[in-house]
Amino acid sequence: MKDLKTFKYLKSIAITTVTAILFFSCNSSEPKVVFEDPSVSPQGIAENFVLYYTETPEISEIPMEVAMGGALKKDARLIAILRSTKSLDYQHLAFPYRTFPEGLVLEVFDLEGKKSVVKSDYGIIYSATNVIDLRGNVVITTHDGKQLETPQLYYDQLGEWIFTEEKFTYTNPENQTIMDGKGMDFNRDFSFLNAHKTFGYMTIKETESDD
Repeated sequence: MKDLKTFKYLKSIAITTVTAILFFSCNSSEPKVVFEDPSVSPQGIAENFVLYYTETPEISEIPMEVAMGGALKKDARLIAILRSTKSLDYQHLAFPYRTFPEGLVLEVFDLEGKKSVVKSDYGIIYSATNVIDLRGNVVITTHDGKQLETPQLYYDQLGEWIFTEEKFTYTNPENQTIMDGKGMDFNRDFSFLNAHKTFGYMTIKETESDD
């Protein structure tokens, strides 16, 4: 129990630190990226970009490997695949990152290999912090049909945590409800969800055919 509390405390510090590094804002609901500069040119542009995230059974400080295309290690477990039609590479900057101006699709796999899908209109990977910033019509569809819609979302790859401070709509077909709220965090497998503020629930009405 003590280890679990320590983990949650450290995770909270990590999320706060990442947010402080990446953003400044006079209004917390409208975060702005500090270092994005349209005058800076990328060092490379990739079409039909695919990025694989895997983890190996060996215990290490960072048990995750990243591969852009090519074959995966035989003993590696696939945990996520990021796909995009275009990627701009800014890895040459002091704070390196990669953008996806035409949107991206992130497929996340749980321990049983079940796939959940995250889509957004725009995305950034911050290489220094291993955080993926998803923006614009972000939609998560879990393997069991649950769906989360929000304008912005962050995926902490090393902490295996996903979080948003924006408004969201969460649809749960299991209990036939729709929940609106603001701020939510959850784990990579979507087995634990924590809504920060909720505005109410609405029951999904099943439509009946008149024929």
